[in-house]
Amino acid sequence: MDAHPMSVTSAARKKTSKIYQDLNTTRLHSTSFRKLSIMDRVLKLETLSPSKKPHIGIIGAGFAGLRCADVLLRNGFRVTILEARNRLGGRIYQERLPNGHLVDVGANWIHGTTNNPIMDLVKETKTAVGVWDDHSYVFDEDGQPLSPKEGEKYSTLMWNIIEAAFEYSDKHGSETDPDRTLLDFFQEQAVKRIPDTEEGYEKQRYILLQMAELWGNFVGSPISKQSLKFFWLEECIEGENLFCAGTYSKVLEKVSQPAIDGADIRYQTRVSEIHGKSTAQNDVVRVKTTDGQVLEFDEVVVTCPLGWLKQNLQAFFPPLPDRLCKGIQNISYGCLEKVYISFHTAFWLTPSPDEGRIVQGFGQWLAPKYAPDSNPNRWVTEVVELGSLGAAAHPTLLFYTYGDQSQYLTSKLRALASQKEKHAFLLAYLEPYYARLPSYDGASADCQPTACFATDWSGDELAGNGSYCNFQRGLVEGDKDIVAMRNGVPGEGIWLAGEHTAPFVALGTVTGAYWSGEHVGRRIAQGCWKGRESLNLEGGGVDGG
Repeated sequence: MDAHPMSVTSAARKKTSKIYQDLNTTRLHSTSFRKLSIMDRVLKLETLSPSKKPHIGIIGAGFAGLRCADVLLRNGFRVTILEARNRLGGRIYQERLPNGHLVDVGANWIHGTTNNPIMDLVKETKTAVGVWDDHSYVFDEDGQPLSPKEGEKYSTLMWNIIEAAFEYSDKHGSETDPDRTLLDFFQEQAVKRIPDTEEGYEKQRYILLQMAELWGNFVGSPISKQSLKFFWLEECIEGENLFCAGTYSKVLEKVSQPAIDGADIRYQTRVSEIHGKSTAQNDVVRVKTTDGQVLEFDEVVVTCPLGWLKQNLQAFFPPLPDRLCKGIQNISYGCLEKVYISFHTAFWLTPSPDEGRIVQGFGQWLAPKYAPDSNPNRWVTEVVELGSLGAAAHPTLLFYTYGDQSQYLTSKLRALASQKEKHAFLLAYLEPYYARLPSYDGASADCQPTACFATDWSGDELAGNGSYCNFQRGLVEGDKDIVAMRNGVPGEGIWLAGEHTAPFVALGTVTGAYWSGEHVGRRIAQGCWKGRESLNLEGGGVDGG
């Protein structure tokens, strides 16, 4: 389902659309140049001794932190990155399967292709991408495949309702009851779009609502919890959603290089306390680490995930302002996980003996009744097959899970001692689904799994025990909550960046994290130029990279 474009904002509606008005404010300001070129400013700051250069601390080396470091380094700042892990990238990370295939543990997708810097980096690094047609291979609750015509019908209906929900939320969000959910909207639309006069209308509505549950694989939470009032915040950049077939590895290398070359990166350094400027007599921000270090900076950028912020508000001194704390607590945090299973061959691309069908792209199993022991709750399951991605293809199925299903799988896996036990559990759990794919033969070696890997972001403390921000029922001021986080506490020298502070059109995405770091870097640089009159600087433009 992720192959569909996520932006439904028409050219005419862009002038009034809240997400594009916000993008113009956050992304496109501060880019003009006046009399003095940016290079002149950088050279003036570079002539200062290292001890006099503004020293910026960045907590976290994900895309937000790395991009922020790039902007600051280009503007002549001294930058130190404190990273709790032993690597760069944060939630952008790759693992190599036992059979040699490299896969993304975090983000898989490029969300939108129009004016997207991540797409530019993908092209620059010659990273392979994949796109499939909009057809899905859908199994009903009894495990029987829907006909291509039926599958197309329900898929089209679902996406038409999603588009209608975006438009409704954008236009009527201000007067929408905070407790109304995306599920409520789907139920209303099902009645309107499948009238009682249509033959078999009850069954059709039933299947459509089962299809609607697949939206959870976008946001990491079920549609029964998704806010309709703030559904407009889920709309993404225009264009296609492309699968990063070559993984994000080359893009990560490109984004990391400026920090590797110019910043002081301190790995395996966990932060325990952040003390704002008002707590020190020398107007610095002090950062304490779990190993007892106390580091001083002119400004600090906190790029830790939203989930980490929720769990560590007590780390800030003085306490963060009430409005900012409310924003952190009000915005929800999703739980999207994935399981990769590789086989000897991509058997699902061989036409089935009976109907000659293949699965190329997506497959969905709706509310299965046929796995009562392993899946008594009948959670929907979705797969993306990676066997048709051209030169980057490999015979692997990528299963997405969210919400309670994700929590169930990750908790079960954590309780198992060995990799052998973990793999056996995963294969037993997912076999009822992949065994229904075309040309599967359990007795054939070609259909035997060769490798298996499951993510566990919900068990990752540094990731905040989850995936990325989303917007759930009961939310009253979601847009203002995002803005509050985006603003940070400049007076204390404390700034926030990350996908949860991104322009509205890129929340929860790699692009959003990248833009958020860029935005904070520019704001810090602007404040520095304005405050350093002794350098005889002119103009307010700063380099964004």
